[in-house]
Amino acid sequence: MSAAFDRLAGALDPAMLVVTAVAGSERDGCLIGFHAQTSIDPVRYEVRLSKANRTCRVALFAERLGVHALEAGDHDLAELFGEQTGDDVDKLAGCALDGDDPPLLARCRNRFVLRVRSISDDGGDHVAFVGEVVNARSRSAFVPLRLSAVAHLDAGHEATERQDPSDAGTHRAHN
Repeated sequence: MSAAFDRLAGALDPAMLVVTAVAGSERDGCLIGFHAQTSIDPVRYEVRLSKANRTCRVALFAERLGVHALEAGDHDLAELFGEQTGDDVDKLAGCALDGDDPPLLARCRNRFVLRVRSISDDGGDHVAFVGEVVNARSRSAFVPLRLSAVAHLDAGHEATERQDPSDAGTHRAHN
């Protein structure tokens, strides 16, 4: 990657989110920085999950995803969901939850639920999940936790650990 792109992408400094998913008896959550609104009408939002992350493998079979906007003071949640791997730890076990499909972090006051509409793997190291926003909750104003504030974290998986999350379902559309 070029130094110019690195500077540009770094200056964008995205807000950090925690995405949670459940499929059958499996559940997990992870810290992400790749996300965007993709449609105004109907409202659609995209989150991208690393193929190396267990949450991606769970999300492939989930109908809904919990999307939580972290606030500037949520460093402990960023550490839990960014440094731990669901391959070793149930990251949700120590968290108070509002519901379980998807698991919603009770502490996060700014969050929404996506009903997964499509899943796409474009050959990169992340899989795109685009969903319809079916439920949202937000307090009037907040300062998001930004990538620059958590860049020091040691990820639970290396960026180069590309695992095929599943041979089935990486190009799925929901009606």
